[in-house]
Amino acid sequence: MSNELIAWRRCAALLAVAAFSLPAAARTYCCTDKTGRKYCGDTLPEQCQGAYKEFSEKGVRSVEAPLTAEQKAQREAAEARKKEAERLANEQRRKDQALLNTYGNEKDIDLLRDRAVADIEVSAKQVQAKYDKAVKRKQQLERELEFYAKKPVPESLKSQIKENEIDIQAQTKALDDKKAEIEATRVRFEEDRKRYRALMDGTAKR
Repeated sequence: MSNELIAWRRCAALLAVAAFSLPAAARTYCCTDKTGRKYCGDTLPEQCQGAYKEFSEKGVRSVEAPLTAEQKAQREAAEARKKEAERLANEQRRKDQALLNTYGNEKDIDLLRDRAVADIEVSAKQVQAKYDKAVKRKQQLERELEFYAKKPVPESLKSQIKENEIDIQAQTKALDDKKAEIEATRVRFEEDRKRYRALMDGTAKR
């Protein structure tokens, strides 16, 4: 008979005795060390620093070994991924419900898209007017600058030219932003259309 089997039978015998002789609140702790040797006691044996089992009148409770730093990091990362996946799923459900509440059919999507684009285009026309004005001002300043081809340019004129350049750059960027906003709006409504259609025909991924 192997030493390991003998040790295990001794632990089993100890548990049997404990079940009949110890008070109701008593507990017995058993574990196996790295070499396969069994240890049991009414207090946690010093060898049981890893996983162990706790026997009491309520049954058997298994206690896992303390996690290493790497294991803790892996568990925390897994929990974080799970929480993020749940958050994204909840957010998608919220968006889907908002989509169904907003549109009665695909024609509604076209209607709201056209309204949104029209609003941006009105704002873009205002920016275009500012840009045209800045370009006209530039032409005026260039004509004034021609008078100083062979003599020093006044600081006031230099300042006006610099301000005009900054204005033109700002209005150019504003126009580009409006064009990008219109394109983004069209893309967003097209995505809404695809999602709405998928929700209605039951092919949407949750």
